[in-house]
Amino acid sequence: MPVIRKLIKRTVIVVVLLTVATAVAGWLYPEKFLCVDSGPVTADVIVVLGGGLHERPERAAELYQQHAAPRILITGAGDDEINRLILLEHGVPARVIEVEARSKTTQENAEFTLRLLRAENVHRVILVTSWYHARRALKTFEHCAPDLTFYSRPSYFAFAREAWPQRGNARRMWLEFLKLPGYWIRYGVNPF
Repeated sequence: MPVIRKLIKRTVIVVVLLTVATAVAGWLYPEKFLCVDSGPVTADVIVVLGGGLHERPERAAELYQQHAAPRILITGAGDDEINRLILLEHGVPARVIEVEARSKTTQENAEFTLRLLRAENVHRVILVTSWYHARRALKTFEHCAPDLTFYSRPSYFAFAREAWPQRGNARRMWLEFLKLPGYWIRYGVNPF
């Protein structure tokens, strides 16, 4: 029994230290820690995660126009229809847009989307989300499907520090620092 207690104590200490280190890194360099951008890549499909302030489908349309992928899959209940309309307004043909409209969390985005992608024999996926959500989204998808290749091509709305307080962006960004360890504990998604 003492061995188990020591193990639990050490585990708690490691988790606390990692959480503090993540918070410090985030406080000093949040844009470098939260934002993951794979750079110019091509894939089988672009997956647009729900949320944000409509900058995500605009970014996906931009990537589609650059021939990054031949199809776009929108994931997330609630704003799926508005995201589809934004894609159409930005010149994406309706025939290349697919919608997954049941997921309500990043974890569900991955789970529900991956069922569709596997059924369609997809191997390479570009994820489009907000810059401050990019690390958690990428790590969640990689955790759920280590056999697929994922790239992150986030939108950069309110990327400049002076723009963070606008429209609740700072709140969204700082919530990511709570969600990252939460996903690690709940789902085993390692944020590093």
